[in-house]
Amino acid sequence: MNTFRVAAITRALQLGHDLLFAGLLVLVVVQAGTDGRALIAAGVFAVVYVAGRLRVDIRRRPVRASRGAWWPDGAWMGALFLAWVVLLLAGGPGGIWLAFPLTLLQMHVLGPLRGVAAVVATTAVAVAGGLAQDLNPVGAVLGPVIGAAVAVGVVLGLEAVLRESEERQELIGELVATRERLAASEHARGVAAERERLAREIHDTLAQGFSSIELLLRVAEETGDDSGVARARQVARDNLAEARRFVRGLAPADLAESSVDEAIGRVVGRVVGPQASLTVTGEPRVIPVEVAAALVRVAQSALANVEQHAGASRVDVTLSYVDGAVVLDVVDDGTGFDGELGFGLRALRSRIEDLGGQVDIETGPSGTAVAVEVPT
Repeated sequence: MNTFRVAAITRALQLGHDLLFAGLLVLVVVQAGTDGRALIAAGVFAVVYVAGRLRVDIRRRPVRASRGAWWPDGAWMGALFLAWVVLLLAGGPGGIWLAFPLTLLQMHVLGPLRGVAAVVATTAVAVAGGLAQDLNPVGAVLGPVIGAAVAVGVVLGLEAVLRESEERQELIGELVATRERLAASEHARGVAAERERLAREIHDTLAQGFSSIELLLRVAEETGDDSGVARARQVARDNLAEARRFVRGLAPADLAESSVDEAIGRVVGRVVGPQASLTVTGEPRVIPVEVAAALVRVAQSALANVEQHAGASRVDVTLSYVDGAVVLDVVDDGTGFDGELGFGLRALRSRIEDLGGQVDIETGPSGTAVAVEVPT
C-alpha cells in the first residue's frame, strides 16, 4: 500500500468519524427537545470538539504506543471527556451514544497506552450513566463495553496497517538510497578504471615515444647524423597516430593491418640504443584483438624501460605460441633495478591480469627478464 493510498484512506476515515460525531450530536439535541441545559451542554461539547480538531492535527499521528503528549493532545481529550460527562448528565441517555466515537478518538490521539486508560474511564462512565438512568442492565453494560472493544480493535488494526506501510516505505527509501550509492560507486569505479586505462595508454605510447624522440635527437646532436632527426620525426608521427587511436579506444596502430608478431617486430625495430631482436616460436595463429593489443603494449613498455633505465647493450624479445596461451619474454643485459616496481611495470602487470594472465619479473645486476603469459 503506497503512501498516497494510505493518506486517502486515513482522510476518509477521519471524515467519517467527524460525520459520526455530528450525526449523534444532532440526535442528542433532537432528543433533548427544549431542555436548555442539554442544548448548552451539546453546544459546549461541539465547541470543544471543533476547537480541538482545529488545534490538534490528528491526520499526522506518529504510529507509536507512547504518543499523546499532555499538551495539546491530553488537554483536548480531557476537556472533551469532561464536556461529554456534562452532556451525559444534562442530556439524558442520548449522550451515551457519543461514547463510541469518543473512544475511537481517544485511542487515535492518545495511542494504545494512554488511550486504553481513557477508553476504560469513558466506558465506565457510560455504563454508570446507563444504569443510573434505569436503562436495560444488559444493554447498559454490553453496549458501551462492546463499543469500546470495537474501538480499540479498529484503531489497533488500522495502526498495524499504517505501521507496516511506514516500515515498507522506509525500506523502499533505504533501497533507493542504497541503489543511488551503488550507482555512484559504480560511476566512481568506472571513472577510476578509465583514468587508469588512459594513464597506461599514455605511458605506453606518448611517454615512451617522447623518450625515444629525446634519445634520437640527443644522438643526432652528438654525432651530427641527420638520420636520427628523420627517425624522431617518424616517431612523432607514430605518437600522434597512437594518441588518436587510444582516445577512440582502438587497438595500437602497429596492429591495424598486421599480426601480433609483425606488430611487435616493428616495436622492436624502433628501439634506440641497445641491439634488439625478436624471435617467434611455435605456430603463429590468430589471437583475440584485446590479447594482441595487450602484448604490443607490454612490448612497448618493457622496451622503453630498457632504453631509458637499464643501460643495456642488448635486449632479446621472444614471442611463443603455446597451447592455450601466448608468452612474451623481454630479456636485457642491463643493470637491473632495486626497490619497488615503477608505474610502467605496475601498469603492465595490471593490464595482463585484467585478461587473466600472469607476469613474472626477475631482475639482478646482470639484467632483467620480463615474462608475460596470456590465455587465448
